[in-house]
Amino acid sequence: MSSRGPIAPKKLLTGLIGAPIAHSASPAMHERAAEALGLRGHYQLIEVAGADATALSMMLEGVRRLGFAGVNVTFPYKEAVVPLLDELATTAATMAAVNTVVVKDGRLIGHNTDTTGFARAVKPLLAPAGNAVAVIGTGGVGKAIAFALASLEVADLRIFDSELARAEKLAALLARHGGARVAKSVEDALDGATGLVNGTPVGMLPNRDTPVAPALLRQSLWVADAVYSPLITPLLAAAQEKGARIMTGRELAIYQAADAFELFTGLAPSTEVMGEAFDAVMAARSAAYQAA
Repeated sequence: MSSRGPIAPKKLLTGLIGAPIAHSASPAMHERAAEALGLRGHYQLIEVAGADATALSMMLEGVRRLGFAGVNVTFPYKEAVVPLLDELATTAATMAAVNTVVVKDGRLIGHNTDTTGFARAVKPLLAPAGNAVAVIGTGGVGKAIAFALASLEVADLRIFDSELARAEKLAALLARHGGARVAKSVEDALDGATGLVNGTPVGMLPNRDTPVAPALLRQSLWVADAVYSPLITPLLAAAQEKGARIMTGRELAIYQAADAFELFTGLAPSTEVMGEAFDAVMAARSAAYQAA
């Protein structure tokens, strides 16, 4: 009989680069998914505010050299990391935004699972008869959402950003993927729309603003928000008051994480396990908020 103990599960080191990210549910989701697959996972939050290209490059070099399988990237660096990577998957290259960096043979390869994750999440809200969807915000996550909607053949896609040039740049990128109309205002974007998606960080705690005035919402408009902290953002609360269908950031958070985990490991994680981990984080956060 061997005196050796049980073989230790394979180690998995992943993480997240962004700021602010203390609220992130990603560590819980990834670590629980790893555990369920017999892996010993650690997901490291790498929070550095105001990083320039040099600082980001140093962080990515650390990811390359320190045994990471890969990292996720969130606000405000989804676009800034693009020129710092060795290779880009087709979709990430097309939209020039990355939320997942995989380390493969010493190379840093950029992907975008916000796109695949949002496409999976939003399908139940889309009507077979046709859709006119307004996307507010054309930064990293807004780009991914717009490309996801284009991949689902949303024929009437309207995009709005307070920085007109950024919206026009995204419209140019979408020209070969069904196209999108640049709206002159939020009101213009919502005129005749069947759906609305917030792709900005507006409403993410501690911010309590909304990117869309409640008076513009209506019962016939479904409303989705990429923000999940809090789960019911001011925008979604206002939409609920109008009787509109809503989609929180929960599904996007879970599906993009699951797709990223598979890229990191080659293994398909349980979205149910990841969902349970996400819900536990949100429940604990809600309890702490109420106790404060």
